[in-house]
Amino acid sequence: MTPADLPSVQGRDLLGPGPGTARTFYDEVGGHPTFVRLVDAFYAGVADDEVLRPMYPEDLGPANQRMLMFLEQYWGGPTTYSEQRGHPRLRMRHAGFRVNPDARDRWMLHMRAAVDALDLPPAQEGVLWDYLERAAHSMLNTFDA
Repeated sequence: MTPADLPSVQGRDLLGPGPGTARTFYDEVGGHPTFVRLVDAFYAGVADDEVLRPMYPEDLGPANQRMLMFLEQYWGGPTTYSEQRGHPRLRMRHAGFRVNPDARDRWMLHMRAAVDALDLPPAQEGVLWDYLERAAHSMLNTFDA
């Protein structure tokens, strides 16, 4: 067995960076520039969304930066999110927002467009979308319209 045969957790090689270790998903999809494109495209959609936009403060910049840091860390990039904000606790951090099926579906619509804009190879696109779709469903906290 080689280090490349070992499993990874949230995109991170269990042995950490070093010679002979597998590249992370973050590296495979293009690193920071790819995640900047993803998050920027997502928030471009949110900016004009009548349901999602009111959930954010006037300036979308800080939310954009937090999502960028979170996704980069999750997929094996810099650990800036945890260094600055601690454990992600996604459900807790979103508990104050009314996330119903309509909000989830709109989030997924904008994220789907952002993922499609990356034009990733099908296998990488599938891995990314699978996670994002599961994350969106896990944020539901009400079924009220």
